[in-house]
Amino acid sequence: MGRPVTKVPIPGVDHIIAVASGKGGVGKSTTAVNIAVALAGLNSSEGHRLSVGLLDADVYGPSIPLLMNLHGRPETGRDRKMIPPESWGVKCMSMGFLMEEDAPAVWRGPMVMSALDSFMTKVSWAPLDILVIDMPPGTGDAQISIGQRLTLSGAVIVSTPQDVALIDARRGANMFRKIKVPLLGIVENMSHYQCPACGHREHIFGHEGALRTAETMKMDVLGQVPLQLAIRETSDAGTPIVAHQPDSPAAQAYQHISSLIYEKLQQIPTQLQPPLLGHASGVVV
Repeated sequence: MGRPVTKVPIPGVDHIIAVASGKGGVGKSTTAVNIAVALAGLNSSEGHRLSVGLLDADVYGPSIPLLMNLHGRPETGRDRKMIPPESWGVKCMSMGFLMEEDAPAVWRGPMVMSALDSFMTKVSWAPLDILVIDMPPGTGDAQISIGQRLTLSGAVIVSTPQDVALIDARRGANMFRKIKVPLLGIVENMSHYQCPACGHREHIFGHEGALRTAETMKMDVLGQVPLQLAIRETSDAGTPIVAHQPDSPAAQAYQHISSLIYEKLQQIPTQLQPPLLGHASGVVV
């Protein structure tokens, strides 16, 4: 038996969701950014615009500063907590704000976990309806610790239709199931390429692989995002396509995905003061 893990609530945050992938290079961070921005454009069931935060948990490869066009160190409030800068209506926090742009984070596990704990407990997130966590790729210590220490309302798995990506996506989904985090569904990114001239569709990375995986693993498919040049261009410019080109096919896909996520969250209790969580089968704590 491992030692019990005390879950850490984030005061003033109703729901926390993880956007994850089993491997890098599948567009997870771009997906997390556009989901967060799309959620921030929705109205809550009470009629107010949703308040949304975005936590970049990828300490070794932070990308939120670029994707959200944010730079510089965050200010500190009177309570000595960091004030997350805002972009596109979303509060953001990233290790990238605290490091030089090209500086590597040459850290061992305990230092990484200390940094992530600070982002959870020493940032003025409240009040938030939803905090989106852009998870590091893979299924290592950081991912397991975040899943066990926070009261996650659910996880979103991002994958391309390619078999090699889906193998790792299934591993990521199984990790969340082992640590008792609900799976909100899977997003098939780079689902297809559509020629802007003739409209012909080409399934470069395979056809509906994520849909078959979702059926096998009894997950919902939240949506399929096309491979579109504008996604790369707007991401590099720090202007998420949901905000910059809201009528584009990709932006509409992200908006649909975000609406489904919010519908699911409305059926899940907001985070409560949690009890101790015991050792989860197959997971070392």
